[in-house]
Amino acid sequence: MMISPEQILAKYWGFTEFRAPQKEVITAVVNQKDVITLLPTGAGKSFCFQIPALLKPGVCLVISPLIALMQDQVENLKKIGIKAVTIPSGNDTNEIITLFDNIKFGNVKFLYISPERLQSTFIQQKIKEINLNLIAIDEAHCISEWGHDFRPSYRKIKILRELNSKVPFIALTATANKKVIEDIAKNLELKSPEVFRKSFYKNNLAYQVFKLEDKLERLVQIFKKTKSPAIIYANTRKKTEEIANFLNANNFKSSFYHGGLSAIHKQISFDNWMQEKTPIMVATNAFGMGIDKPNVGLVIHYNLPFSIENYVQETGRAGRNNKKSFAVLLYNNHDIALYKEQLFNSLPTITEIKEIHKKLYQYFRISNGEIATTPFDFNILEFSKKYNFSVLKTDAVLKIISNYGIIELSNNYNKKSTLQFITHHSNILKFSHKNDALKIFIGILLRTYGGLFESEIKIDEFFIAKKAGITSQKVIENLKKLQELEFVNYIPVQAETSILFLVPREDDKTINRFSKNMKQFLLQKEKKATDLLNYVANHDVCRSIQLLTYFDEKNTKKCNICDVCLSEKKDKKNTTPEKIIAILKVEKKLSSKEISTLLNIAEKDILIHLRMLIASEKIILTNQNKFQIK
Repeated sequence: MMISPEQILAKYWGFTEFRAPQKEVITAVVNQKDVITLLPTGAGKSFCFQIPALLKPGVCLVISPLIALMQDQVENLKKIGIKAVTIPSGNDTNEIITLFDNIKFGNVKFLYISPERLQSTFIQQKIKEINLNLIAIDEAHCISEWGHDFRPSYRKIKILRELNSKVPFIALTATANKKVIEDIAKNLELKSPEVFRKSFYKNNLAYQVFKLEDKLERLVQIFKKTKSPAIIYANTRKKTEEIANFLNANNFKSSFYHGGLSAIHKQISFDNWMQEKTPIMVATNAFGMGIDKPNVGLVIHYNLPFSIENYVQETGRAGRNNKKSFAVLLYNNHDIALYKEQLFNSLPTITEIKEIHKKLYQYFRISNGEIATTPFDFNILEFSKKYNFSVLKTDAVLKIISNYGIIELSNNYNKKSTLQFITHHSNILKFSHKNDALKIFIGILLRTYGGLFESEIKIDEFFIAKKAGITSQKVIENLKKLQELEFVNYIPVQAETSILFLVPREDDKTINRFSKNMKQFLLQKEKKATDLLNYVANHDVCRSIQLLTYFDEKNTKKCNICDVCLSEKKDKKNTTPEKIIAILKVEKKLSSKEISTLLNIAEKDILIHLRMLIASEKIILTNQNKFQIK
């Protein structure tokens, strides 16, 4: 007799029942259907592929974008007695053969792999040799150029359809609208996929947006009242450290977390937060994926998030225990101006894409019509400085032309060298007094990077060179000299990045082939930024309704706990629905455009209120597409 999904759930995870729509998703997958699952952060997406995989013989292949997230899930499965593996980076051919033999003969149930690793024909061949029962694509919005985190490697996942044509696919995401869902289905060549969605509406999460100048003072006010674990999101590494130091100085226990920290520092910060030794975590958005801490009662955005998708994903880490929780966004005019400036600096025009693309070939002395067959080491700062390009725009262009298969960026992209002082402060001081040549250099290192004596810190040789007024080659020589003296442990990265050109040099002709799609992609990025700014500035429509409408949810209702709803309660007569009713009492019949003009409120916002008033049967829509009181 076949074991039931409920028995698997109880055996491994100790739960007695599923949350909607988990059971329906599991049933569809077990019945060999292709499935797209759209569940908010914290709604238990993993069960939707883990349980069907455990119900059937064979291995579930899971495609996931983050190495740390894959390792975390593998460890969690191992802890409860389920065999799971991932392919560690740096494994040679023989090690990979051994790993796949273990998968075939060792009763392994889950193989986690990145989409980049999947591009290897050798890996593809080894996957073909194992008995797959399911292919799960996590963070599936990365497939779509309309998603908020497009990854070109995700576009190539459909190779699995050719290799394993009978194995069902399940695509999972927390943030996608109708267009993104259509793009996922089309790109993965899903066969009549069943789409399951759970509403983004959270009746226990109060969205609050506050415009104010002194944000630090507001943090003090908040944490005097709130004792539950919290996450504060900031947009720069430096800002996370500054905020954490400020909170600690005001007797609020906090840690900070960002991508520049060593693995040990990250683990200590994470553990202290999980154990609530420091209940406040100040972090960049590098923190959060795969975190399961149900009692987070507060998520604060100290800076504007990158998009509404990011915002919903990050705020969704609060209130997973179904207790009342808060999502607070703090902003002022300076934040809006800075956000717009950064958007302008990171969105190139087609002309700028053509110029940077052309200069890349010139930089490596590749002539017209020539195709380079070997990769080139590349330093984005040096390249940008040579041609007077904005580093942000260069970075954006590299990612765009990589998305369209013009170049390939190595996995070292954005990696950094590391440095740590391994001797006592006093030894450095003694040495500095005797060695004038390195005294200034050591001083610059210590002023530029904090914590060099405590842990490995990521450094940028070119940035140090600019500060010291020397060449980056001289910086490397100095660091190697300090290493020989056993003062530091210096681990240089092989290259900041390497670029492989995938097409012959044809300059504008190459970009013209993709320019229409590139323009569309850039417009979409701009629209996402505009949508976020509109959300922040809209103090008339319930926050939940704004977010639900953004994700194409038709059944919208007021939350009654956001900043907009609370202010409406204070001044009930001046709410937009009341104003619409008042106007219709006088004018009798009006179109949405006419109402929008009379109230001086954007028509899209008026439509949200009209939909709500129709649902509550206070008004009706006539055959002439005009609204009137019922």
